[in-house]
Amino acid sequence: MSTNYFLSSLIRCIQILYNKKIIAYPTESMFGLGCDPSSKNAIKDLLNLKKRSMKKGLILVASNYNQIKLYIDEEKLSVQQKKNMFSCWPGPFTFVVPAKISVPYWLTGEFNTIAVRISAHLGIIKLCNIFGKALVSTSANFSNLSPCYTREEVFQNFGKDFPILYGDIGNERNPSKIINIINGKLIRYA
Repeated sequence: MSTNYFLSSLIRCIQILYNKKIIAYPTESMFGLGCDPSSKNAIKDLLNLKKRSMKKGLILVASNYNQIKLYIDEEKLSVQQKKNMFSCWPGPFTFVVPAKISVPYWLTGEFNTIAVRISAHLGIIKLCNIFGKALVSTSANFSNLSPCYTREEVFQNFGKDFPILYGDIGNERNPSKIINIINGKLIRYA
């Protein structure tokens, strides 16, 4: 990865996030689309872009637990459930956890839970650390179509000027596994 391209794209992406707009970035397995989870307008723009229903809820990705714990109702998690999550993080595991009552519906959809992941992808870690909080993370695609695996595919789908964090996707072949930590059910198996 060219350091100059990465740094200039990182600075641009951070500015765009602060302006409540959408960016694309590489994840462990594909390119993702993200925005500031506290911006209802950015979320609406993201869902409109993907042609995705708000009812489904969204995933938050972070570089560390402190960036996502404000969304999690920790009183409803056992010590063992937390151990199970931390044994998989950082990595390609998304957990559906009880959401705090204060978490807005544009993140939870029709659920009282929130999906969260702590990433091991260096680009995401730097993005979240400099932005200072978690990001919305959804696959870079239109609903029910294949996700983007390269920058070129992102540009083909979303336009040649779409803001994108420079870098490569990780070595995972499938999207993150999604596990409901409350009941242990596997929602999405890679």
